[in-house]
Amino acid sequence: MKFAVTSYSFMQYIRAGKMTVVDCIAKAKEMGFDAIEFSSFPEDVDPIEFAKVLRAEADRVGIPICNFAVGADFINNDKATEIANVKTLIDAAEIMGCPTLRHDVTGGPRPRLWKGYDNVVEELADACRELTEYARAKGIKTMTENHGLFSQDSLRVEKLINTVANDNFGQLVDMGNFLCADDEPGVAVGRCVPYAFYVHAKDFIIKSGNDTDPGEGFAATRAGNYRRATIIGHGSVPVKKCLRALKGAGYDGYISVEFEGIEDCLEGVRIGLANLKRYVAEVYGE
Repeated sequence: MKFAVTSYSFMQYIRAGKMTVVDCIAKAKEMGFDAIEFSSFPEDVDPIEFAKVLRAEADRVGIPICNFAVGADFINNDKATEIANVKTLIDAAEIMGCPTLRHDVTGGPRPRLWKGYDNVVEELADACRELTEYARAKGIKTMTENHGLFSQDSLRVEKLINTVANDNFGQLVDMGNFLCADDEPGVAVGRCVPYAFYVHAKDFIIKSGNDTDPGEGFAATRAGNYRRATIIGHGSVPVKKCLRALKGAGYDGYISVEFEGIEDCLEGVRIGLANLKRYVAEVYGE
């Protein structure tokens, strides 16, 4: 198992001006990660030129860029424009040397009207097929992620992947994100791991929606429970159970720390990585 960290884990410091996106590369190396993943780019940069900057810094530091995670909405935005934008980001991923790229598909139809997941999955799949064939020519696999509520629970993600039905298109399995859609992570990871090209390790504290609102730092799940991102090992995600499902399916690729908590992000990443490495050693015997 190889350990990565997403640049999103450092967003707390980036927003506070304590780090830049470029700084994440050296910090990842310093903290003992095998690779770094980037989550979108600043809005004011040219993605191709910025990709060159990141690649040069990664080469200087001596750490690979293993994944690029980007946004997309093929339902609410102009589909052709959105596909063109993602193709440019695939070009950027090629420059960075990424073997995989994750793109979103939609946050759900707005207005919802009479459009459930089954009503839009073919339209989503058409866009995903075009993009994964474009990426295939560059040696890049593309992925959807259980992300964004509408396309977040495991049954819906599995439906999309099997509708696309392309061996170059799989899933970024985020073991924590299933809880945002009230999907039990162990069951969900077990369902989705056959499609996994990449994995996020993430943890959430979950409180029942019948309880009093815990206040700042918490957000609602789709079913009205309370969730707060936290350090890996400090929350409700059954991380070792998820790892057992990954091992059972023979997954041995990157597992990326994604920290979104209110704790200090450097401490959150450090402690989370230590816990994750310990869990992997216990489950995988490494």
